[in-house]
Amino acid sequence: MAALRGPRVLLWRWWPNPLRRRSDALEAWIVLAAWTLTLLAGVLAGLATARSVEHSLDRERAEWRAVPALLTERAPGTTTTGAERVWARVRWTAADGSAHTGQTRVEAGSTAGTAVTVWNDRDGRLATRPATEAQADLRAALVGTLAGMSAAVLPFAGGRTVRGRLERRRMEAWDAEWEQVGPQWGWKTG
Repeated sequence: MAALRGPRVLLWRWWPNPLRRRSDALEAWIVLAAWTLTLLAGVLAGLATARSVEHSLDRERAEWRAVPALLTERAPGTTTTGAERVWARVRWTAADGSAHTGQTRVEAGSTAGTAVTVWNDRDGRLATRPATEAQADLRAALVGTLAGMSAAVLPFAGGRTVRGRLERRRMEAWDAEWEQVGPQWGWKTG
């Protein structure tokens, strides 16, 4: 560990060194730019996406309403199967007074005429129960993290591609130089 002393080791690519080539300095700037863009793209995309998801779920919570409904037919299954929920047809009256029918999940074996609660969006269509605040926070965090990681891949991959091309060029230059210098050393190594 004696070789790792202080910030000079971290900044070795920028040291003045007679053996450093222009491509080494260029690579150092490419690495810095790629990591900076990767970090910025990931954080900004993640935060923007999380904020958008959270806003959308908050709006659903504010606009969607629980509405009483009645089963129009017996639900399939039996009540002895426990907490199983099945699809069944229901009828409800929207806030504007119009009658609607649709399918929702109810307890298995429920009889026709059983009262259930359905959720309507602002247009009176069936909707799922809106996410609670805790669920909305979790969803926003997960989707934001996924979006941030996805956005960070592009600058990271771009930086790796450019570095790979620089490395290939550097190896080709070393090969060309060795072709010139190598024969002069042949008598020492053979």
